[in-house]
Amino acid sequence: MSPSIQQLTEKSPKKVYNVQESLKLLCPEVICGNDDDSLWIFGYGSLVWKADFPFSCKHKGFITGFERKFYQNSIDHRGTAEKPGRVVTLIHTENSENRVYGIGYRISADDKKAVLEHLDVREINGYERVVTDFHLLSDAGEILARKSVLLYLAKHDNPSFAGLKDDLETIAQQICECEGKSGRNSDYLMDLAESMRILYPEIDDRHLFELEKVVKRKLCHEV
Repeated sequence: MSPSIQQLTEKSPKKVYNVQESLKLLCPEVICGNDDDSLWIFGYGSLVWKADFPFSCKHKGFITGFERKFYQNSIDHRGTAEKPGRVVTLIHTENSENRVYGIGYRISADDKKAVLEHLDVREINGYERVVTDFHLLSDAGEILARKSVLLYLAKHDNPSFAGLKDDLETIAQQICECEGKSGRNSDYLMDLAESMRILYPEIDDRHLFELEKVVKRKLCHEV
């Protein structure tokens, strides 16, 4: 019988959801995860700092052909059905070389089934599994290896897709007003922006950082 996610979390790395502390747990090995039966999961939103499942190691890296955008409504984690928040999804780009940076988690063969079942529930609000290539990076930014990776993507036809046309002011206002079972929507945005600055200080994630500026301005005016 496959272990449950509760059983698995007992052997998982210490659960640390503070951004600064979580990002210290990056794998120090140059190359890892060479066994063919392991699974790689790519985190580009809250999975960057909040991995509530067991993993063997995690690495810096990127995928290509996408952009990270706050184009998905959240009716559970960062909002409610009556007042949905905004979270990120990935949008296909015409430029196949465009990069989205995040974290890749290696899941052992023994844990795969339970972890996927857990993530299917965590990402139930409109997200689907997609497989692409993940490029592992060294601390110096060199590409170490390429792995097949699974990620969760909210497609345009899902009921919670917020659309492509809203400007930053509109998205920011929604973020400032919303909160869900995982906390304030604004905290989600700030934690993601902080994570990207720590992990990839040389990368300008324009949509993320510009949205952060607008939200901070709105929150300051509310005080």
